[in-house]
Amino acid sequence: MLKTILKSNTVKTMEKIAGRDNVLSSYDECYAYSTDSTNITNPKELAQVVVFPLNTTQVSNIMKYAYSKSIPVTARSAGTSVCGACLPKKGGIVLDFAKMDKILEINKDNLICRVEPGVVIETLQKEVEKYDLFYPPDPSNLKVSMIGGSIGLSSGGPHTFKYGSTKDYVIDLEVVTSDGTIMRTGSSCSKDVTGYNMTQLFVGSEGTLGIITQATIRLIPKPETKRVMLAYFDTLEDTSKAANDIISNLITPSVIDLMDKNTLRTIESFYPCGLLADKTAALLIETDGFKSDIDNQYNKIIEICKINNSSYIQTASNKEEEEKIWISRRSSFGATAKLAPNVLTEDVVVPRENIVPLVKGIWEICSRYELKTCIMGHIGDGNIHPNIALDLRNPIELNNFNKAKSELFELALSLNGRLSGEHGIGCEKSYFIEKALDPNNLKMMKQIKKLFDPKNILNPDKIF
Repeated sequence: MLKTILKSNTVKTMEKIAGRDNVLSSYDECYAYSTDSTNITNPKELAQVVVFPLNTTQVSNIMKYAYSKSIPVTARSAGTSVCGACLPKKGGIVLDFAKMDKILEINKDNLICRVEPGVVIETLQKEVEKYDLFYPPDPSNLKVSMIGGSIGLSSGGPHTFKYGSTKDYVIDLEVVTSDGTIMRTGSSCSKDVTGYNMTQLFVGSEGTLGIITQATIRLIPKPETKRVMLAYFDTLEDTSKAANDIISNLITPSVIDLMDKNTLRTIESFYPCGLLADKTAALLIETDGFKSDIDNQYNKIIEICKINNSSYIQTASNKEEEEKIWISRRSSFGATAKLAPNVLTEDVVVPRENIVPLVKGIWEICSRYELKTCIMGHIGDGNIHPNIALDLRNPIELNNFNKAKSELFELALSLNGRLSGEHGIGCEKSYFIEKALDPNNLKMMKQIKKLFDPKNILNPDKIF
């Protein structure tokens, strides 16, 4: 009875703050907004109410109420997290930022833009390109992924190798803390060492320290041109050595991504685009920059791939062929989804020298547990993504997946790697965090969490 009264009062308060049209509270509505791409929604862990705030003041007032009643609050963007980062594990309030979707400023002179958290990344990229500017971070779900979630998880994408990930572009944030305080963390200056770097503390914090309501993002000039190719190999060793040799020859491709044999076969089976499905692996390589330099780099890369026994090199001679290659790369998840009712994507990162034992280890683990897996990832920075197809309704498959996942994390750590390169920890990897971090480091993180969120109402049960 007490919970029912509290929910009723909470819903009424949310409607008063944000307006009735911006509040959802039925069971079905709360269920829909208590999910993400992990497919692990627990009916016992649903939000009480979902709110679509329209501005920072509303977010502040919501947090003041939540703090006074010790109600958990989970920030949500597009819900594409694959680590359970936006699941409301303790119920409470879900803040969905789909309606805070304005690009507030694009400043070509200062090479910055200001955005609200609900701006879709692809939309931002297209808008800044009108000014001949470039925002490089491009997660595979960029057509729906929003800036707020991208900052919360410090997401990356294929262009991370050359240009860096989200953390390298965020220079200022407007944040609402757990008690409703509004604070700014940085400035619009390209350089700023005035005190602690509070901005980077919030980037990648998964909404556990504060709610991001605005971001100032660094931009760069748009490259003049680009070239794209696919290089196929018959062994994983040749594939890895080719990638390393390209980099050691002082060439920095904008993208150097790996697709393994299962990925090539699966994509070609369901989205035919001319891939050579009989090869062990392929490298998708993109170079960009000034046209006068690109052709020289491109020819050197082809030569290096041939020296490393590339069995076939597919080059794109126009934008249509470039797009065809990129469609094949971005179809990897969708193709894997054709193999079983569910696909779970993992995310580990190792030093590049350990790519071969990592990929072979994943093949062995998944084979032993009879799991269908398609491996792709950013070989340039050692970030590998096994896409595992299974039926979550099958208890044997689910149990095998959980065992395989634990072994995958152990393997990555044994190869001097980390649990995540760009997807975050969420609740899916939190049980493994103590094995991955220095104990004093972990202790300090928990103290920071307690300082910013003494009542533990900001996205509880994530990371730790």
